Amino acid sequence: MERPIKVRILEHEYLIKGEEDSEQVERIARFVNEKFKEVKESTEGLSERRTAILVAFDIASEYFQTVEAQEKLLEEFRRRARVLNDRIDRKTKVMDSGLVGKPPL
Repeated sequence: MERPIKVRILEHEYLIKGEEDSEQVERIARFVNEKFKEVKESTEGLSERRTAILVAFDIASEYFQTVEAQEKLLEEFRRRARVLNDRIDRKTKVMDSGLVGKPPL
């Protein structure tokens, strides 16, 4: 990102500078803004600071759930890869032993 991007969250404007392109920054800002609105609607009367803390916890919770789900998927892929590798190894050993096509004893 070459220049800061102006985004609006609730009633405040912020200049955001980072590695993401402007579309991604705006997408993130919309997401954060929606989270603020959700929390504000369900917890009327909280200060903006307390609302921000709840929003941060909500986003962090979603993040950790996503990380956990990805870790479970990765472990499942690794398990399946081990099973497939074991099958390939067994077939290769059978082929290398010259038993392919011969009736079992």
